[in-house]
Amino acid sequence: MNSDLTFITNEKGQNLKERFEVLIKDTKFFDCLVGYFYASGFHAIYKSLEKTEKIRILIGISTNPQTYDLMQKAKVEQSALQFSSAETKERLGETVEKEMEEAEDSEKTEGGIYTFIDWVKTGKLEIHAYPSGKIHAKVYIMTFSEGDRDKGRVITGSSNFTQAGLMDNLEFNVELKNRADYEFALAKFEELWKDSVDVSQKYIETIRTKTWLNDTITPYELYLKFLYEYFKDDLNLQDELYSMDTPEEFIRLEYQRQAVLNAKKILEEYGGVFISDVVGLGKTYIASMLATQLEGRTLIIAPPVLLDKSNPGSWPSAIRNFNVKAEYESVGQLDKLIENGVEKYKNIIVDEAHRFRTESTATYEKLAEICRGKKVILVTATPYNNSPKDILSQIKLFQKARKSTIPNLPDLEQFFGSLERKLRNIDRRKDHTDYIRVVKENAKEIREKVLKYLMVRRTRTEITKYFADDLVSQRLRFPDVEKPEAVFYELNDEEGVVFTKTIELIAKKFKYARYTPILYYKGEVSQPEELAQRNMGKFMKILLIKRLESSFHAFRNSLGRFIHSYESFISEVDGGNVYVSKKYTNKIFELLADDNDDAVEALINEGKADRLPSKDFKDEFKKDLQSDLDILKEIYQLWTGVNRDPKLLTFIDKLSTHPILKKNKLIVFTESKETAEYLTKNIDEKFPNEALCFTGSSSALVREQAIENFDAKARFPKDGYRILICTEILAEGVNLHRSNVVINYDIPWNPTRMMQRVGRINRVDTKFDKIYTFNFFPTTQSNDLIQLREKAEAKINAFLSLLGGDAHLLTENEPIGSHELFSRLTSKEIITGEDESEESELKYLHVIKNIRDKEPYTFEKIKHLPKKARTAKTDKTNAGQLVTYFRRGKTQKFFMASCVDARELDFMTAAKTLEASKDAQQQKINKDFYSLIEQNKKAFIFATTEELLDVKMRGGRDSATQISRILKATLKDRRQFTEDQDLYLKKVITQLEEGGLPKQTTRVTLQALSKEIEKGINPLKILSVLQSHISARLLEGHFAETTTDHFGKREVILSEYLTNL
Repeated sequence: MNSDLTFITNEKGQNLKERFEVLIKDTKFFDCLVGYFYASGFHAIYKSLEKTEKIRILIGISTNPQTYDLMQKAKVEQSALQFSSAETKERLGETVEKEMEEAEDSEKTEGGIYTFIDWVKTGKLEIHAYPSGKIHAKVYIMTFSEGDRDKGRVITGSSNFTQAGLMDNLEFNVELKNRADYEFALAKFEELWKDSVDVSQKYIETIRTKTWLNDTITPYELYLKFLYEYFKDDLNLQDELYSMDTPEEFIRLEYQRQAVLNAKKILEEYGGVFISDVVGLGKTYIASMLATQLEGRTLIIAPPVLLDKSNPGSWPSAIRNFNVKAEYESVGQLDKLIENGVEKYKNIIVDEAHRFRTESTATYEKLAEICRGKKVILVTATPYNNSPKDILSQIKLFQKARKSTIPNLPDLEQFFGSLERKLRNIDRRKDHTDYIRVVKENAKEIREKVLKYLMVRRTRTEITKYFADDLVSQRLRFPDVEKPEAVFYELNDEEGVVFTKTIELIAKKFKYARYTPILYYKGEVSQPEELAQRNMGKFMKILLIKRLESSFHAFRNSLGRFIHSYESFISEVDGGNVYVSKKYTNKIFELLADDNDDAVEALINEGKADRLPSKDFKDEFKKDLQSDLDILKEIYQLWTGVNRDPKLLTFIDKLSTHPILKKNKLIVFTESKETAEYLTKNIDEKFPNEALCFTGSSSALVREQAIENFDAKARFPKDGYRILICTEILAEGVNLHRSNVVINYDIPWNPTRMMQRVGRINRVDTKFDKIYTFNFFPTTQSNDLIQLREKAEAKINAFLSLLGGDAHLLTENEPIGSHELFSRLTSKEIITGEDESEESELKYLHVIKNIRDKEPYTFEKIKHLPKKARTAKTDKTNAGQLVTYFRRGKTQKFFMASCVDARELDFMTAAKTLEASKDAQQQKINKDFYSLIEQNKKAFIFATTEELLDVKMRGGRDSATQISRILKATLKDRRQFTEDQDLYLKKVITQLEEGGLPKQTTRVTLQALSKEIEKGINPLKILSVLQSHISARLLEGHFAETTTDHFGKREVILSEYLTNL
């Protein structure tokens, strides 16, 4: 290498570091005049300075890049910027702190800094700061010993005394060898040095106390720093609690106001929020308070029962009480809303949002159109019901499936699809244990990676524990929920045989041909049509099963209607006609989703369908129809010998004898309208004028009577009825808390339904101390309670096992076996909606809030602990490992490295690992700290790079992908398009690629496109099909797309080394 260079540019073979090593290894004095000096880069050359007697570094402390930029923008005279000695030292401290935050975590960096400190202490090195903003020089003066090559040298140019300036950047520096140049530079340096401020001790003090080289941080302090950094945003919200207004007649509950602030923060960040506190905690009030905090008008979409003005817990009442600028509409009136325009609304509240778990319906499509570009508040206690895509459909109301703004998770479709595939690969019946395990793992992953950013959810246990002071001051307490009591109705031998034989015939031999004619059609049938027909048959099977379990009366009535329907249908087939209802298939599925089984039967039996010739159907169609009718008549014949109703008899007896049931107000739930009416009639005979029946077809007057007699907040309370018998229509949105007893007359096959039902009486403001639940189960006769239970489980098993692969339709995808179902329906946890094994982050938020409120000195200290803070403590279980807390924008992750690898931790595991008491002893950090933190860094980079890659259009057979392919293949020539048409097409393609359109929209559009293309390729006609099926509103962006970027730089927040000492 040439050792006598004049120009030094940091290009290969001539960087400034290497030139310094040559010049300064024998230098007697070394003086630097620079804008920036980074001690963290000192390791690059300090070995060459070991023989140097004196090093002086003079920095222009005021001229950091930010200050310089501000001065340039404001056109401030630099001469006006002059700092006092104290101010200069303070700014130096800030600069050093910032530098060390950015410095490389390495042994060489630490070694260089400790050498720097030692040299300052011995007087070998001094560092001064010039208090004026005038210095932008980069001058390095080397004075040689007497008798050396010459008096000295000067290097000046663009390089600062940093690693970038010495090695990395392309710089332009010149080496001056002339003695006059050296003497001029030295004289000028001495002049500036004389007016400068000695900041050597400030440098050491800052590094020792305010950077990651602070070696006095205790494990307890690091634990509190961890909590402070993680919950910082939540702590920032606390002060806003006290400025929130609540109507005078309402109790100002802290947990509800806290929920409003959290929800508002989420809403502003991601454009949507789930308000999902467990039932009975006041989600309607929380959403109403939230609406008062938002700009613009709010639209509330809810089931009709929640819009009843006479219902004190309804939305009209909440709007009135909280003075919300809002309008409301029923979920059945979405067409009307779209027709009238929704542009005036800024915020959309969707109550009972779990009804929109599937995006393959016309109702969902309309809701998606209404929500586009708005802030979306989804109110539901049960957003997730085992299928991961339950959540995705709801999130898509305010986020794009393939370009979300959720931290570290842009492709939601891929994420949820991978979770679905895990479930699909397991046989839920044969590998039930594995299936349950994966369901729980999926739920945890969804919570950790998605819902923690989008959901406000607290349980009663959390609120009782962490908002106890507020509840006590308000004189409120939650009632104790008693374990559900099983009520067994005993079938005699004949009834037991008939019951089991009926299930077997319905589940195994009956083909449901009347409801699946398309499966027998000789012509072309699309895959969606075939799937819809198969599902129709399955749903009709489930309907019959539910009727059988509900009541013998309801089953007999359904059986009669089925026979009549089959006879009429076969008569039409014999006459040459087959009626196929394509038009009403989606409507039927929507009614099924709303538990309106009666309406499904009515719609099918009305025969609203297209007419096709019988000759176009396979021969086995008529054969299967006749077989089904024969089975129906066989079942009918079986039941002619059953003259007793053991379930009803047991029910009436319990009403008369059970100490709880004979004196309290009761709420009785059944899924069948006919069962409800049957029970009311029979109760009325035994207990005249005590029972009120409410079903989907009940009048407004009956609804008002139900509210007056069973809602504790009714304006005009009455005591006309003791027993309310109702269908699922009252399981959501109506408060019935003048009662404290729920009776499930039908088995709630999905235990979530039981939680929703009991939620009607388990309210925060109930007067009762205890809540009771009773569940009816069929069994066969026995005098032994254990045998009764075992036989009841056997009956449940008969339902589930005979249904086989269709059992999940009965339990609504709840992955449970017969034993587990019985156990869950008799467990307290199902009613409260709480998993006692699931730990709460509120525990840790409570810790740091207490520190803030009760130990302000400690809080102030941990708040100012440095970035990349570190310590070590004893942890024999995890000895030799390092936990590191990282942040990137809104993403927070935790990793634990060992000598083998690094693994990611969830928050709860990280918190438990870092948790420490005040007296926990600080241990020495081992020398393998840097190799471990490097492992953690690599794992973090991989985790936050893998998921942040640009989302590309994937292959596949979904409708969006197929449309995109069609458009790219057929619309290459767009010369006929206007600019507006071209823009429209680009928006369509963007939405398809980014997952911005509902599945219903893409499915129907694909069908229409396919038909159009069969006629020939006409770009204008293809465009017309798109415009007819894809609303312009659906091409608008979500609100979240207007918010700031969510990806920031990667940061190490803190680390803790775990040792076995």
